[in-house]
Amino acid sequence: MHLGLINSAWEQAGRDTAWGIAKTAEIGFDTIDIFTDPLSIDEAERRLIKTECDSHGLPVVSVCCVAVGLIDFNPSVQEFHIERTRAFLDLVKEFEAKNLLLVLGEYIWNREVIPPEVQWQTAVENCRRLADYAASLGVEIALELEPFPLSLLNNVERMTAFIDDVDHEALRANIDVSHLLLAGVAPEELRLLKDKAIHVHISDCDGKVHGDLPPGRGVVEFGPYLDEIRELQIDGAISIELEYSPEPDRIEEWVREAYDSTAKLMAEYGLR
Repeated sequence: MHLGLINSAWEQAGRDTAWGIAKTAEIGFDTIDIFTDPLSIDEAERRLIKTECDSHGLPVVSVCCVAVGLIDFNPSVQEFHIERTRAFLDLVKEFEAKNLLLVLGEYIWNREVIPPEVQWQTAVENCRRLADYAASLGVEIALELEPFPLSLLNNVERMTAFIDDVDHEALRANIDVSHLLLAGVAPEELRLLKDKAIHVHISDCDGKVHGDLPPGRGVVEFGPYLDEIRELQIDGAISIELEYSPEPDRIEEWVREAYDSTAKLMAEYGLR
């Protein structure tokens, strides 16, 4: 598998797009994931991202999208987010990437007012529409597991059930290693995602709350998870996700540390 970086690591530290892409290549990453919003950037920024990635030989694998409104109870909100997510899929195609990393929302009002099965079915129907559009572009959607109590997809069993319910070849799963730990997912449960997972995120955490740290700074025991990921034979990338360095001025050191520790882990477990 390739070793990638989500470029939000640089943006959160106040570094500009071109600088971050160049530094990603310089450090040694194979690929890059782009966190942006096609409704918030202009044509010049879109061209800049593609041109800089191409010039540094850094393929874009994934574009990240958070679209919690896809399961809103208001049909007008759902339609807006369907159109917005289609714009993200257009960006995936434009960047010659492989997939859209899609984050769905949470059950509203503590699952007490709207029946949870209604929100589930809304998500299934809207994701099937989006998967149709993705397939027409020749790209895929990778759903992210979020380790929060009310998240729609918060464990592997629910992820598997959702993918089966959508039943579309263009909709698959992303595996986020620190999210698995926080959600109490045992490594062997990843076997349920055989032929269903197409992308991987990696980071560390303190085992209690969400926090994307360089591997080695937290409590995640990566070996058992990486063993299972290797057996899934995913033709894709493991992308490092870093959030909110405690010392933004030293973000380059933060990313280099994450690169070194992840590259070592991937080599040790036969993933790169």
